[in-house]
Amino acid sequence: MPARAAAATTAALLGAGALVLPSTAAAETPAQETRVQAAAAHHEPLVVAHRGASAYAPENTLAAIDKADELGFRWVENDVQRTKDGVLVIVHDDNLKRTTNVEEVFPDRAPWKVKDFTAKEIAKLDAGSWFSAKYKGARVPTLTQYMNRLTENGQRLVLEIKKPELYPGIERETLRVLRETGWLDRHHVKHELVVQSFSADSVRQVHAQRPDIKTGFLGTPAVADLPTYARFADQINSTHTSISDDYVGEIQDLKGPHGKPLEIFTWTVDEAAAARRVADFGVNGIITNKPDVVRAALRD
Repeated sequence: MPARAAAATTAALLGAGALVLPSTAAAETPAQETRVQAAAAHHEPLVVAHRGASAYAPENTLAAIDKADELGFRWVENDVQRTKDGVLVIVHDDNLKRTTNVEEVFPDRAPWKVKDFTAKEIAKLDAGSWFSAKYKGARVPTLTQYMNRLTENGQRLVLEIKKPELYPGIERETLRVLRETGWLDRHHVKHELVVQSFSADSVRQVHAQRPDIKTGFLGTPAVADLPTYARFADQINSTHTSISDDYVGEIQDLKGPHGKPLEIFTWTVDEAAAARRVADFGVNGIITNKPDVVRAALRD
């Protein structure tokens, strides 16, 4: 394994608090040396297709998870929000402007917020043409449609509850749909599902309602705050530009709510060099728009 970085710059604030890391390291401590050896022996990080294989198909559509499946990737990530009439849909932005033709179909409904449209209205939108003419007619899927397609494909999911402050109660509703689509049985919960959010309160709610589910907090908390997050989150999922070898080690030295070492899935890694860098840190997973590029880099 390449030599570890001896210093790390202070990360941009992504969660609760700034990242606190030592500025110098003359030599590795015994604990750091153990982590180096463990990382060297560890299997390569899990590769997760961000919003599906979103470099090659329109993000968060069924086409994107089908593309990930075609490329041979079992794990995908998505974003869940709620319509005006209470239906959960898969879309990243809290408005529909960037990834659909909503301006054309509903020109007087600016600013085109997801929460201001019914599921039937959203189902009329083209969610593929913005990406490529090849995907004209792709739709914004409901969470139910999305989960059923994952089941058909035999895929696994990192599900992000997006902007839960806009959608009170969305945690319980998300769990309901997961249960109705067969995703809260013992096998899925143990092997095929992670629920994450940038909102610590949302992650706490999911953990409180279903403590058996693996959860992730999106952000880069201060090292001193990590034990607090470890009470309700199994993962600390930080942007790849905000982490270092030492920070990854601080995460993995703690145990989460299920008594297992905390994990880190880092995002969004699309370049080979960045993939190799975070793999050398010993991250557990890499979330990427280009899963094939990351896979090739890890095996190079």
